[in-house]
Amino acid sequence: MALINRISRLFRADMHAVLDRLEEPDILLKQAVREMEESTQHDGQRLKLLRHEQGQVSERITELTQAITQIESELDLCFTANNEVLARGLVRRKLESEHFVKFLHKKREDLAKKLVELEQRLHENHARLQAMQQKLELLSEELTRNRTLDSGLAPEITVREDEVEVAFLREQQKRTPT
Repeated sequence: MALINRISRLFRADMHAVLDRLEEPDILLKQAVREMEESTQHDGQRLKLLRHEQGQVSERITELTQAITQIESELDLCFTANNEVLARGLVRRKLESEHFVKFLHKKREDLAKKLVELEQRLHENHARLQAMQQKLELLSEELTRNRTLDSGLAPEITVREDEVEVAFLREQQKRTPT
């Protein structure tokens, strides 16, 4: 039983080694690097969009705050003129603007949180990408070195025609009865 287990482990180990050779780790690593680069680019674009959106929200808050200030001065005018109907309409607009400003402040805070998370993830992914690129460089250097060694073990051999003729005559002479 122990012998069968050992043989099966050896077989599995050999199969894994064969599969590792077939998979070509440098190609797999290059693909992983490409995918990480795409992911990093996607996150970078998302970061730009979130920053732009945050800027737009801030601009809208500023505009609404200015509008509320304008409504305040118009309300003073309405109360001075004792025009309650017009004042009620302005009070409604002021309340709507204040509620919208509160909503926009919350949205800006949420965007700030998303930005921090995305920046952190982008930083971590960038660090991983650099590590993968370094591994790829090392693996490429090692594979190049191995290919150079392999080619050094089996050099390209050329035989000239005159060498073939001389060797042929020797072989023929050995086999010819004297």
